[in-house]
Amino acid sequence: MFQSFKAQTSPQQGPPRLADLRRVMADQNYDAFLVPRADAHQGEYVAPRDARLAWLTGFSGSAGFCAVTQDIAGIFIDGRYRVQIRAEVASDFTPVHWPEVQLGDWLSEKLSDGATLAYDPWLHTISEIDALRARLDQISLVPTDNLIDAIWADQPAPPDAPFAAHAIEHAGESHADKRARLAAKMDTAAAILTLPDSIAWVLNIRGTDIDRNPVPQAFAILFDDGRVDLFAGAGKADDILAHLGSDVAVHDIADFLDTLSGLTGTITVDAKSCPDIIATTLKSAGCDVIEGQDPCVLPKACKNAAEISGAKAAHERDAVAMVRFLAWLDVEAPKGQLTEIDVVTALEGFRTQTNALRDISFETICGSGPNGAIVHYRVSEDTNRPVSPGELLLVDSGGQYIDGTTDITRTMAIGTPTDEHKRCYTRVLQGMIAVSRARFPTGVAGQHLDALARAPLWMAGQDYDHGTGHGVGSYLSVHEGPQGISRRSDVALKPGMILSNEPGYYREGAFGIRIENLIVVIDAPALDGADDREMLAFDTLTYVPFDKRLIDLSLLTHAERGWIDRYHADTLALLASRLDDDTRAWLTQACAKL
Repeated sequence: MFQSFKAQTSPQQGPPRLADLRRVMADQNYDAFLVPRADAHQGEYVAPRDARLAWLTGFSGSAGFCAVTQDIAGIFIDGRYRVQIRAEVASDFTPVHWPEVQLGDWLSEKLSDGATLAYDPWLHTISEIDALRARLDQISLVPTDNLIDAIWADQPAPPDAPFAAHAIEHAGESHADKRARLAAKMDTAAAILTLPDSIAWVLNIRGTDIDRNPVPQAFAILFDDGRVDLFAGAGKADDILAHLGSDVAVHDIADFLDTLSGLTGTITVDAKSCPDIIATTLKSAGCDVIEGQDPCVLPKACKNAAEISGAKAAHERDAVAMVRFLAWLDVEAPKGQLTEIDVVTALEGFRTQTNALRDISFETICGSGPNGAIVHYRVSEDTNRPVSPGELLLVDSGGQYIDGTTDITRTMAIGTPTDEHKRCYTRVLQGMIAVSRARFPTGVAGQHLDALARAPLWMAGQDYDHGTGHGVGSYLSVHEGPQGISRRSDVALKPGMILSNEPGYYREGAFGIRIENLIVVIDAPALDGADDREMLAFDTLTYVPFDKRLIDLSLLTHAERGWIDRYHADTLALLASRLDDDTRAWLTQACAKL
């Protein structure tokens, strides 16, 4: 589990691999080549076969890309990875702050007019390529077979595990009803589905093709009569044929492009997620290609009653594991013998003991002291650090259960915290409370709420370089669009959407703080004397105590203190009966009034 990432893709391996890539580029007369993190399905996480960016550069983050010319290799990373990147890549790669610097602008400076930019048309969306063509009108964009695959001698094989049906009691709606519901709203002959979580949702199936994400790697065509053509690897759908029924035809994934070539009429593609090669193929076949949102995205985001009930059950189960872990940590950490790996191993053990865990929902983030300031830090044998008294420990983790997906972050004091630790922690907690308590009109998007979480930090001249919240799936991806809470999230929030609420603060070289609960959008309770206006609010799903040792009471308002006390009282009432005597005693103390 904790094999050193550097042993597989170390900074030392980057330069010779970069040199090999440049030789292939020169042989084919390409002046530049793009290496994205993404696979053909544009998911955040990729199978080992598709980890081309990591293989080339050593960068292990979940977002980013590399643009390689003969003179420079720019690796584009956002604010989450600007500390991490320095430890993972060689100096042959130049970090580029993205999205502040856009790829098109960067390439226009690095390439001369008439240059040739090569790209794999399976790995870049229609929107990406259209934007580059518009910006780089004097540069030729050329689709090509992937050049990394040509030099990656021991590239892993594609995932081949079979798909499984997702039971109706967890899905809450049959796939026949979902298909009919979507088809009734279609105004084209067919829609192309390329996102694995969309296909998983609409067909009520799950897979194991991507670690930590129970999604099937496949493509699909949804027709306006509710029929679906599903394209999967050989044998992967054999176990679900009866579940799929006669209106879902299964084909080999190798036949996908040929089938697209045989389509006629108007076809919907989601330009933000659909590979460029799909649009090219459809247009060559004479289809009228209409750009529109994947029809599954919004319905999937708005969880039904069964999915919300499942989420609550999963979070209660997961909270028991988390409380057992925190009680254990309070006993063991002061002894000074734990390392980050010990903490991760223990936490995953407590989740496994629920006897319901299917998988963790992402690689556990466990950063002690300065490692906590690396937003998406992943401990390895090379980076493993002691959990030392006087420092903070940030643990961001989650579980995949058949009835729901969890994601929780808690930051704990190891020993006695400093006053600065307490002030920063309390500001982060205040921001999380502000989002939790929010009431807002229908039509409000995450970008309108993001400032609520940051305001206490802003007043102290502080901030954080990541979004405040992301969408979460129902036994699907822990990061699910289109909803979010960030400056860039313009999707109106709707009842049933599950989001994270996770402000933070990070001081490089010293400590990191993040506090995260999951919340679900609900219709706001009525208020006496309020306008006759539709309002929404959030219901909290995560119930695990905060570290009261890190709360500076002098910074809290009366309302904030009341919210914390009510939250802790609810936590104790929800979990106490499910705990052994010792853990219940720990929780009782942890949830005592401020």
